[in-house]
Amino acid sequence: MPRPRCCRHIAGAPACKVFKPAGRPTATLEEVALSLEEYEAIRLADFEALYQEEAAQRMGVSRQTFGRTIARARAKVARALVLGGVLRIEVSEAEAAALTAPLPALARDQRAFSCQSCGHAWQEPFGTGRPKACPACGAGAFHREGCAGTGSPCGHTSTHP
Repeated sequence: MPRPRCCRHIAGAPACKVFKPAGRPTATLEEVALSLEEYEAIRLADFEALYQEEAAQRMGVSRQTFGRTIARARAKVARALVLGGVLRIEVSEAEAAALTAPLPALARDQRAFSCQSCGHAWQEPFGTGRPKACPACGAGAFHREGCAGTGSPCGHTSTHP
C-alpha cells in the first residue's frame, strides 16, 4: 500500500481559472485541466524562477515529486497552447476553502511530528528528510501531524484524493 500523500502548500488562488483562444467558442475547443498543485509548480518554477529544490521546499514536497509535477504541468500548458485549447485550472471546494485560511508560520517553515509511543511532539525543518526516530524515546512509531492518514486536518491546501 502506498504511503499517504502529504499536503501541498499553495500560496494562493490563481487570478483567472480559464484561458482560451480569442474568437473561438469554448464548446468547439479541447479542454486541458491543470490541477491547483500543477498551477503552483508553474508559478514557482516559471513565474518566480525558483530552482526545483527551493520550489519543492516551498510546496512541502520532495524535489523528485516537484520535478514530476512541473513536467506534467508544462506538458498540459504546451498542449493547450499548441492545439489552441481551453486551459482550465481546477480548484476543488475544499482547496478553495483552505486557500482563504491563513497558514501559520510553523506550517511554512517546519513539519510537525508526534510519537505514537510516548506522545512527544516536535518539529523538523523542511528539506531535512524524514526523522529516523522520536528524539524523546527513540521509537520509530511516529507520524507527521496534519497530513493524510493521521486523522487530524492540517488546514493547508492539499491535493489529497
